[in-house]
Amino acid sequence: MRVPSMMKRLGIKLSLNDPRWGSDKKDGEPQANEGKKPGEGPPDMEQLWRDFNERLNNFFGQKKRPDNNNNNGNNNNGGGGVPRPDPAGMRATAGAIAGVAALIWLASGSFIVQEGQAGIVYTFGKYTHSTGSGFNWRWPYPFQSSETVRVSQMRMVEIGYRGNIKNKQTQESLMLTDDENIIDMQLAVQFKLKDPVAWLMNNRDEEETVRQVAETSIREIVGKNKMDFVLYEGRDKVAYETQVLMQTILDRYASGVLISGVTLQAVQPPEQVQSAFDDAVKAGQDLERQKNEGQAYANDVIPKARGTASRLMQEAEAYRSMVTENATGNANRFKQVLVEYQKAPAVTRDRMYLDTMQQIFSSTSKVMVDSKNGNNLLYLPLDKLIAQAAAVDSARHGNNSSNTGSPATAPTTATLPADVMPSVEVSRQREPRPRDSSRERESR
Repeated sequence: MRVPSMMKRLGIKLSLNDPRWGSDKKDGEPQANEGKKPGEGPPDMEQLWRDFNERLNNFFGQKKRPDNNNNNGNNNNGGGGVPRPDPAGMRATAGAIAGVAALIWLASGSFIVQEGQAGIVYTFGKYTHSTGSGFNWRWPYPFQSSETVRVSQMRMVEIGYRGNIKNKQTQESLMLTDDENIIDMQLAVQFKLKDPVAWLMNNRDEEETVRQVAETSIREIVGKNKMDFVLYEGRDKVAYETQVLMQTILDRYASGVLISGVTLQAVQPPEQVQSAFDDAVKAGQDLERQKNEGQAYANDVIPKARGTASRLMQEAEAYRSMVTENATGNANRFKQVLVEYQKAPAVTRDRMYLDTMQQIFSSTSKVMVDSKNGNNLLYLPLDKLIAQAAAVDSARHGNNSSNTGSPATAPTTATLPADVMPSVEVSRQREPRPRDSSRERESR
């Protein structure tokens, strides 16, 4: 049914400039506002109300019937007789109203699921199916109902505090360790949904379930460890074990929850013993510092002592090896010389003498004095001779090291000044030995 036709049937006029507004008579009757120009005064509200009631009765199919008290058949009240219902109009009106109500009822079954959400549809309170994101439709109430759940949202529950770690919940935060100490712990658990149907159907109070599971898990893990381990080096391990235990319990309950992480916000002793615990911690830190200093000193001294001992042992071993080898070499050489001496005693004796004198003269400064041309007074400036020999040796060593890189050792012969000695010659003289005497010794 179109709206203009319905308004036409009701007889509703929306123009305020209608000259018949406020009139008490119908067409052909004297007008109450006759003689007034449009807009000069307000319409008659009582007449408007009567006209509206009459048109509404006509719309619902009620017709007027003549009044018995009015013999002339005239309706002095402007309405005329009593209305009577029209069956056809009533059926049409009822059908229109029923159709509109049915459309509205069917439209109430549509719902929209946003991205990151899941739609859950129930039929007479029992889970039927799930829907994805977008526009969806179900049978309206009371046949079916729907509910949307955020599955991609990261949720969080807090243990031991609410909103801020300063807002403590003592009944949740105080826990007993394995060594019978009490610690104050606050933690936060992040989780999201992996099964929205299980989240809605298997939990009475979803977040409270996760909170109770988290409190149970952290108390079990803390109760298995000592206080120092929980406070210091074991915090990460405690958080990981708590997450694993929570996931195991929630999977056993089929709660549809996936634990993303457990974060320890604050782990400390109770406030009543905080000062005493701080003093104990400082004392322990001082002990560790002194132990570390002692260990550092030991690490500095012991390697040096071990190095010195090893060096001395190696030097002693080298000296022992050197002496042993020299003695062995000398013994072998003596044996070889003995064999040669037994073959030719005189020759071997002379050669040994020459070699010995060569060794002596090669390492000393020599001064040869010609006693034939000399006199009884002889002055030898030994200090100048020694200084001159040292200068010659240093110059020679410097030249050898620059040329060959290794110093050469050579015998040095000093020369006396001319005013001291008439003549100086450098030579090596050997005491003459008669061959006859040597041969006699050989024969012997």
